[in-house]
Amino acid sequence: MNKRQIIQAGMGVAGVVGAAAIARHLSQTSGPLTLVAEFDHQVTGVAVTEDGRRFVNFPRWTDDAPISVAEVLADGTLRPYPDERWNSWRNAKASEMPVQEYFVCVQSVVPDGHGHLWVLDPGAPGNEKILEGAPKLVRVDLSTNSVTKVIPVAQDVALQGTYLNDIRFSPDGKTGYITDSGTRGAIIVIDLESGEGFRALDGHPSTQIDPSVTVTVDGKPLTRPDGRQPMFSADGIALSLDGRTLYWQALTGRTLYAIDTDLLRPEIGEDERAAKVRTIATTHVADGLWMSKAGVLYLTSPSDNGITRLAGDRVEPVLTDRRLRWPDTFSEGPDGRIYVTASHIQDTFWFKPSAPPSIRTQLFCFDPAAH
Repeated sequence: MNKRQIIQAGMGVAGVVGAAAIARHLSQTSGPLTLVAEFDHQVTGVAVTEDGRRFVNFPRWTDDAPISVAEVLADGTLRPYPDERWNSWRNAKASEMPVQEYFVCVQSVVPDGHGHLWVLDPGAPGNEKILEGAPKLVRVDLSTNSVTKVIPVAQDVALQGTYLNDIRFSPDGKTGYITDSGTRGAIIVIDLESGEGFRALDGHPSTQIDPSVTVTVDGKPLTRPDGRQPMFSADGIALSLDGRTLYWQALTGRTLYAIDTDLLRPEIGEDERAAKVRTIATTHVADGLWMSKAGVLYLTSPSDNGITRLAGDRVEPVLTDRRLRWPDTFSEGPDGRIYVTASHIQDTFWFKPSAPPSIRTQLFCFDPAAH
């Protein structure tokens, strides 16, 4: 790791992701994509708030990232968010630090449109075993930059083998819908007021991997040294603008599904729910989904470093760019620009044993009106 650590002037922040978001590269435009920031660790989630603040997160997959959640400042430097303490977890000190009080392995950050940023922590470093008590939702008040609520995800909801992947919020801010991309896929529904949650479509074909799908990147199947392919269940998730329809897709899959959110209530039986799942489109291997403010559903396409969008019952290309290695997660700014992270999953030592634990990743944005 080089010595160009990015530290907000005057804050004395230690442990911020080194060499992240180098200012001279900011706003570098090449074709349809604008480079917003670069990082020395693997980024997955991005969140842009209504007033234009930008946040990213770094899961502990292949390295012990020195920061979990950061605000990307105007000059491209990073500030641990909401503070250094919440970001002070280290794998080596796992037995010494209460998992409920720190970010353990953050997968996504999403604003709820009601003045909060929610941090989704699967609590499973390395995308492996859940640390007991670690899966949680953490609510941060954006006006005070302070944690105001922690919702533990119960053990009978975040089962061992669960990986809390991404979340969307009902328009009233009272309900969260989470994809479980782990070994037994599901849609997890959380009452954000009471903290109660339950698993919906647990084991249903729509939330599972499609064994007929081969994940390809760089023109060939993506495999680990022992021959294993990526096997991720329900992953990308999106919500219609009126909050009435939830969309999702398994990463190891090529089918986009949907259900009415009225059916994602605890009193609804699983048989009734399962019967109402709809197939929306045949797509492609996709990681992130995003419903834009214009009502257009976007999908990432890791196989071709691209982004597509739903057009009726099919998808159409929006852009491809060789820099967009494993487009992962979307968010949208107040000006309508869409942000997307490049998490470089295919470049980690999971798939390239010679790769270092820490890899360089990026945050880009594009103007959907230009496509």
